[in-house]
Amino acid sequence: MTPTDASEVVQTIATETNTSSETVSKLYADTWAEFAEGARIQDFVPLFVAKRVRATIKAGLKQPH
Repeated sequence: MTPTDASEVVQTIATETNTSSETVSKLYADTWAEFAEGARIQDFVPLFVAKRVRATIKAGLKQPH
């Protein structure tokens, strides 16, 4: 799965957290880039990215620039 294949995950997170899908999509793409950059095993990247995005939204934090 790549960020472009993640529309269902993004929509699910947006619904669960009552956050706009545009905001979730941006967080997801940014977080994906961060996690995928040095990952030797890509299988769990989608799981970790979704978990981090949910945590970021629930904490009310914005993604650092």
